[in-house]
Amino acid sequence: MSKGNVIIVTCALLLSNAMSGLDNTIINTALPAIISDLHGIELMGWIVAVFLLGTAVSTPIWSKLGEHIGNKQAYQLAACFFVVGSFLQGISPNIIFLIIARTIAGIGNGGVVSLPYIIYAHLYENPRKRMQVLGFVSASYSMATIIGPLVGGYIVDTFSWHWVFFLNVPVGLISAILVRIYYKSNPKYRVDSAVDYAGASLMTVGLIALLAGIEMIGATSWAWIFLALVIAGVSLGVMIYVEGRVEDPIIPRRLFKNRSLVIDFVLFMIIWAAFLGFLIYSPMWAQGLLGTSALIGGATQIPSSATDFIGSGSVAPLRRFLTPQKVIGLGIITLVVAFLLMVVMGVKTPYWVLLLAGAFEGFGNGACFNELQVKVQQDAAPKDVPIATSFSFLIRMLSQTFMASIFGIIMNSALRQGVNASNGSISMKMMNKLSDAASVNSLPANLIPQMRVILHNGLHNIMLVSLILMLAAGGINIWAQRLEKAKFARKAALQKARAKAAASAN
Repeated sequence: MSKGNVIIVTCALLLSNAMSGLDNTIINTALPAIISDLHGIELMGWIVAVFLLGTAVSTPIWSKLGEHIGNKQAYQLAACFFVVGSFLQGISPNIIFLIIARTIAGIGNGGVVSLPYIIYAHLYENPRKRMQVLGFVSASYSMATIIGPLVGGYIVDTFSWHWVFFLNVPVGLISAILVRIYYKSNPKYRVDSAVDYAGASLMTVGLIALLAGIEMIGATSWAWIFLALVIAGVSLGVMIYVEGRVEDPIIPRRLFKNRSLVIDFVLFMIIWAAFLGFLIYSPMWAQGLLGTSALIGGATQIPSSATDFIGSGSVAPLRRFLTPQKVIGLGIITLVVAFLLMVVMGVKTPYWVLLLAGAFEGFGNGACFNELQVKVQQDAAPKDVPIATSFSFLIRMLSQTFMASIFGIIMNSALRQGVNASNGSISMKMMNKLSDAASVNSLPANLIPQMRVILHNGLHNIMLVSLILMLAAGGINIWAQRLEKAKFARKAALQKARAKAAASAN
């Protein structure tokens, strides 16, 4: 490939990264308007969860598909899934149709966000050049997460929530077309080993059944919930059996025999689960409780996006003075502060406090992500670096997927309790309208304060759970710091013994 072609393909892949970042943040701004229009506040958790689940379960499948049919073809197919899913979301007539369309988009997103990293490794074999490109990748994603809430808020306020999804259609098509024309894939990167279709299928069925079982809690009979959980348990159990007998498993068992790596995975899982609470519900806090517009509600994401970039960039300087686990500990402390602020916030807490909490949350998230991503690659055996990196992404997506469902259950429980306690004066349909500034004026003015208290109870409980998760992560980090200190002490003693032996030999 010529230098010009490489640059064009890189820009096309950066578009896909920005597109994913835009979708991940713009949906949170549009959610209040969507649930108001489609009357889907009780299924709000599904809107977020199915996209994350589709991304998570499809990520290892896309990477394996790329090895067999070529990353170029796999990327184009993934982009098509994403574009079609985005278009279908835009024309959704009801909440069920939207959830199905969002699942299709999530499946495409799994390839759109993972395949570019494999292609970059082929385009830029020089590690230094590749690091520079990955810096642009981080910058493009951060920029998209800052712009997303503003663009989403403007579109919702000026046009309608439908156009939020249509925005991705031309971007995805341009990216796929540029890759189609200018990317020349190298056949040497293809492999002939059998694809673990059985493991991938069992994992998909098991995770979907588990998600369905969690989401149905409180909404249907326990018999259906039990059935879903049994299907999940059987599917995942059989998957574990199959994975030990295939040539190239989706998830190798040996990863879980590395204690340091398992600690990294657990911290990734807990931190990303808690982080989702602020990402999804801070715009609703602003719009539903403070009565802001969608644009101002979306702006709650801006401080966290900005400080996320700062936190990520501070890791390298901090490593000169702190050990890896201490850097992670610093990030966890700032995250605890963020959720502590959210927990103590009342119904009428000023808007700027919400922005301050976002700033703390973004810095902690950026610092933890950058350090943990490097630690995963350092703690894994050399041959396991690719699969460990891929699995860290998978486990982050899964933790957010299931936590989105759990947060949905917490919110629905608080809403139902509040509605039942109102003795018929407040309905779930009225609660749907509360979170959208365009429809809140149609509600009885005398009931709005009581409705905001009901919504606040749900939001407060979600933030409390997130705080508890961060405190648990802090406890694990303290234990990991002790292990790290002992490891460094053993390493220093070994080096000292070797130096003493060398001196004696001389």
